[in-house]
Amino acid sequence: MLTVAVMALVVFVGLAVLGAAQVITARARATTAADAAALAAAPTTFPPLAGGGSPMAEALRVAEANGARLVSCLCSQVATFEPRQVEVTVVFPVDLPVLGRRWVEASSAAEFVP
Repeated sequence: MLTVAVMALVVFVGLAVLGAAQVITARARATTAADAAALAAAPTTFPPLAGGGSPMAEALRVAEANGARLVSCLCSQVATFEPRQVEVTVVFPVDLPVLGRRWVEASSAAEFVP
């Protein structure tokens, strides 16, 4: 009976460690996707550099290329030469043992000065 309890504890601890590692990895990937999306969207807030696209479309493209889903993008095009800031939030999927699919959120900001 004790052997069964010890084996169950070992399995439980192993699953907990595996889950923690997956969440840490997903968090890092979500942060990378948010950073990249914000940096890609920032220059497109200045219409001459946008190439006909929108900052939101650029952030969406880059977030999806990094495996994340864009949740929000506070990024509007402004035709002035004033500095502007882009704020992006993404979620990244992580499949946890026993708990199933969960989403890890990350946000990032970038400033662009034309």
